Amino acid sequence: MSGILYDARRIKIYEAMRELCTAAGMDGEWGDGLWGELLMDGGLMEEMVYYLEHHCFLGKKSVEGYTLIDLFVWEMDIYNLIADCGKNTESCNKETMVLRAFRTMAEMEKDPEHYKKRLSEGFGMDKYL
Repeated sequence: MSGILYDARRIKIYEAMRELCTAAGMDGEWGDGLWGELLMDGGLMEEMVYYLEHHCFLGKKSVEGYTLIDLFVWEMDIYNLIADCGKNTESCNKETMVLRAFRTMAEMEKDPEHYKKRLSEGFGMDKYL
């Protein structure tokens, strides 16, 4: 088959990311959206590969000084506010927060000022997003 490029590494990364999505309770459409973002951003893809291999963040990629670690902590804070628990309980799915951090990083790249404002303002009494 001439003209078709086959990269088994990407297929393995995709499959591992989809398994992570399943563990996090994210549907296939959500996972495919994240995959599209990863394909367009080599730095974010590198972070995903590192996370899949080591189950921790590389912390190399940043947008406006924010890394995935910062965004993960922010996602955890949102969860704690919504759950009104003040700490990470057994019901907290950390994989969901990881995937949301990746998606937020991709969105932040497109509109950094919006996310910088959200991250710096905090949540306040009546807002969490």
